[in-house]
Amino acid sequence: MSNESQYDTLISWLETNYPNEPEYHQAVREIVKDILPVYHVHDEYKQHNVVTRLCVPERIIQFSIFWQNDNNEVEVHQGWRVQHCGLIGPYKGGLRFHPTVNTSILKFLAFEQTFKNALTGLPMGGAKGGSNFNPKGRSDAEIMRFCQAFMMELHRHIGPNTDVPAGDINVGNREIGYLYGAYRRLENRFEGAITGKHLEFGGSHVRTEATGFGLIYMLQCVLDTHEDSMAAKRIVISGAGNVALHAALKATELEGKVITLSNSRGYYFNENGLSQDMIQWAIANKKSEDNVLCALADNYGGEWISDKTPWNVKTDIALPCATQNELDGEDAKALLNNGCQYVLEGANMPCTDDAQRAFAEAQIPYVPGKASNAGGVALSGLEMSQNAKFRRSSFDKLDQSLKDIMQSIHEQCVEEGQDSGWINYSRGANIAAFRRLATAMVAQGV
Repeated sequence: MSNESQYDTLISWLETNYPNEPEYHQAVREIVKDILPVYHVHDEYKQHNVVTRLCVPERIIQFSIFWQNDNNEVEVHQGWRVQHCGLIGPYKGGLRFHPTVNTSILKFLAFEQTFKNALTGLPMGGAKGGSNFNPKGRSDAEIMRFCQAFMMELHRHIGPNTDVPAGDINVGNREIGYLYGAYRRLENRFEGAITGKHLEFGGSHVRTEATGFGLIYMLQCVLDTHEDSMAAKRIVISGAGNVALHAALKATELEGKVITLSNSRGYYFNENGLSQDMIQWAIANKKSEDNVLCALADNYGGEWISDKTPWNVKTDIALPCATQNELDGEDAKALLNNGCQYVLEGANMPCTDDAQRAFAEAQIPYVPGKASNAGGVALSGLEMSQNAKFRRSSFDKLDQSLKDIMQSIHEQCVEEGQDSGWINYSRGANIAAFRRLATAMVAQGV
């Protein structure tokens, strides 16, 4: 069967068996088109049907969460844990609390996480989970009770050698603390069953900064490979959360000129570039301000543009760090027309299929999230190792380990992504991760 025929057959099978899951189908399409040529030249891969097996989760756990709000009303939410692939280590991936969470989004995230984790070289499988609970506007007491009720169901499915969740959207240090406290009491064990914890009880230095810092370390590798530098480069960043702000902080430290941040209500633009002090202020005040970007403009100057995205701004480098499918084909064309030379994803799958095609046709370096935002899960893996040894490493040592891992991921992408004189980072990342997963699957048998 030809690559094209098998691709069509597989996608049709997925869409028939798992209908109404567009994000999941999109993630599979993006990876399968690149890995089928490798699959077809390895008889052992075909014999074990590794592509189809890697596309479907090993297990999906769904449960109801009953909890009591501050008005003594009992609310009901849904929770999930998608344990996609445990071939190379314990399931590993974040928990997301957001009203848009559903099976399709979690399956796409767990599938992407599997390939991302494989690229790090660490022993981690892929998973994702969460709930359609929205913590916005809730009291601390409500969030604590919800986290405890969520863990009441999840605890029996996780553990340091089974499945190790972490944070994701709306699941930060506070939520991780409540979740871990509930897990410890339910299991009567103190162990590394969750990452992203406070330093006081098993957390790791650099974990908060890791995804954003890792994104910039990857950008450094890309620029070095193309005999370029970050100095004075105009950098457009979307998002105003943990990843975006720490990416902005590290880029500014390395003499890049970060000119935008954004949220769901618009974007902040500063022609002169954000300073370290401005970014540190935003990090410190993002939870206390209703709109930290508006407050940034009020306090430091610059411009707040409501109901717009930053993709029409003249730039050299674009770093989408907000959410999936935030940058479409028209946005990609606008970036290219405005001189964008590099695109690296800080979020998971923020570029649509059309946007990815536009970047590929222009043959500019485009690095997918599974490679460029792997810093967060890499540090989670290092936190797992520290927990297992009952030992904490220093900030500087872990920061260097993060740089080394991002360098290794870049090298894998370059090695597998050579394409008629340019580097197809997306293909390189997909193939490098696939080889590791497929080899493990064949070795372990059916």
